Amino acid sequence: MRQLSLAHRSGLFISLEGIDGCGKSTQAMLLRDHLEERGRSVVLTKEPGDWSHGGEIRRILLGGDLRHEHTELFLFMADRCEHLLQVVIPALDRGDIVICDRYTDSTLAYQCFGRGLDPTFVEGLFNWSDFPVPDVTFWIDVPLSCSLGRISSRGSLDRMEEDSDFLDRVRSGFQSLRESYEDRIIRIDGEGEENVVFSRLMESLEGLIPWQL
Repeated sequence: MRQLSLAHRSGLFISLEGIDGCGKSTQAMLLRDHLEERGRSVVLTKEPGDWSHGGEIRRILLGGDLRHEHTELFLFMADRCEHLLQVVIPALDRGDIVICDRYTDSTLAYQCFGRGLDPTFVEGLFNWSDFPVPDVTFWIDVPLSCSLGRISSRGSLDRMEEDSDFLDRVRSGFQSLRESYEDRIIRIDGEGEENVVFSRLMESLEGLIPWQL
């Protein structure tokens, strides 16, 4: 079995996090486009479901009738193992920049702070599974009112978006994670036009990376 460790890999691993409606997926695409325009080899991917058979897991997680919070957790874990081995780690081995729309911090924020699972238990699973840690994580933060306004404009909601109290707990979870991992997680103000938010993100990234972006 292949190991999931990021040690000795030549690529760069960037994750983007935030509550639903924060705009992180848009920022991930803008970052991909910016880097590709400068000749960088970039893989933009997402969790859950962005691997060969991941679509069914994504459908169950976002629209299925799951009755137990552990079912949700372990589906996310299984999805991540395959996603890492099939998509993320091969790209990092090639020296690519991987931009991942949601990763382990979403599991902690949604399943622990949102659903009430024990974060020590969940982080223990991450360590046992040897999940690689991103080089940098951008937390796109918006007030709950902004998130709900953007979500409502989409029309239909998935099961993660339906409860405003739940999303409020998740946002608090991201704030707690930022405080615990401030050397890795950078808060980006997600309010405003998408190009303004992207300028904030790039200002932070350019201060971290020693090569021209």
